Amino acid sequence: MQPADDRQQMSYGEWTHAGATLSDTTARKEYGLTQVEIIHAIRVGQLHCREGSAHGNPFLRLLRREVEALVEAKHGSACLKSQQVQAEVQKINKDLKKLKTQIVMLEDRKAKLLAEGATVVGS
Repeated sequence: MQPADDRQQMSYGEWTHAGATLSDTTARKEYGLTQVEIIHAIRVGQLHCREGSAHGNPFLRLLRREVEALVEAKHGSACLKSQQVQAEVQKINKDLKKLKTQIVMLEDRKAKLLAEGATVVGS
């Protein structure tokens, strides 16, 4: 087992990678954890956290791999996989909704351009 200092230095880089961290709010939504479970895991050393603030609202930033390990230990790997699939499906649905909105906007713009083009050509 590695000394605590080595583990902390190895995980330091994780805090800066995109997607490697998540807020306590996101951990509750995506993985079904409670705030009490998160705080308890921080106190016993299962989770490391950093404090953050967005628009004056404080939150805890957690390492995703530690949250996933906690969920797997508490609820099993099947639960973890299920939560990951649900989160991915929600992200896909959100992206699809955005794309549908963009399609409608582009179709409207195309129709306007074609209508303007027809009046210019017909003049």
